Amino acid sequence: MAEIILAGERRLTNTFVERLSRCASLSERDVAALERICANTRRYPAQQDLIREGDPPGPLYVFLEGWGCRYKMLPEGGRQVLAVMMPGDFCDMHTGLLNEMDHSIAAVTFSQVAIIDRVEMQALIESHPAIAKACWLQQLIDLGVARSWIASLGRRDATERLAHLMCELFFRACGNSEDGQWQCRMPLSQILLADALGLTPAHVSRVLRKLRSAGVMELIDDELVIADVDKLMEIAGFDHHYLQSKLRQLRPELHNSVG
Repeated sequence: MAEIILAGERRLTNTFVERLSRCASLSERDVAALERICANTRRYPAQQDLIREGDPPGPLYVFLEGWGCRYKMLPEGGRQVLAVMMPGDFCDMHTGLLNEMDHSIAAVTFSQVAIIDRVEMQALIESHPAIAKACWLQQLIDLGVARSWIASLGRRDATERLAHLMCELFFRACGNSEDGQWQCRMPLSQILLADALGLTPAHVSRVLRKLRSAGVMELIDDELVIADVDKLMEIAGFDHHYLQSKLRQLRPELHNSVG
């Protein structure tokens, strides 16, 4: 898990705490409460569902390690990936109000997931205003990401869609590139990318070859390597603002180049 320093005092390794600390200033008491509530964990192998569409809503799931996705299965058997989840992301805080799940959640890679009782989480939010603020803001950011995906599916061509998704996932995963190396882990198969982008795997493969040949980016052994970040963002028409605090630590010059 990634480590961060909170208020210059404490080194943290809980990715859920790290994610929420980008959205609000958390006290030592807040951090201790979040670490305590994440104590109950379960390991999931790659491709295993945490919960399926039609199931009664379960506990709150928090990805502490590994990547996951939300998806829906269509009547003819096709799959639409609705979101990609990374370490620190939590799933559907308010689905407990529903009678049944309207989508499925699966581990994309081997994952360690915190299993949090919804009543316990609600009590934590009510007693910790900073945590409540951070959770609300994170959910608003997630909704912004969902709106951007809708815009991609409706108005961007295949190359623009894939370039935009790569920009988004890079900045969500890494946030910046202080050492000038624009690369990060990207453990998403071409099949999953196709299901997220509304394309076929063959079409995704052609677009990846096109971007590699143009010297823009490539996927190598579960790694995204961006050779020309400015060109990739230009192709995508990438505007970081919908990610809100997820880009708070970007280099000033990058803010200027895309803002």
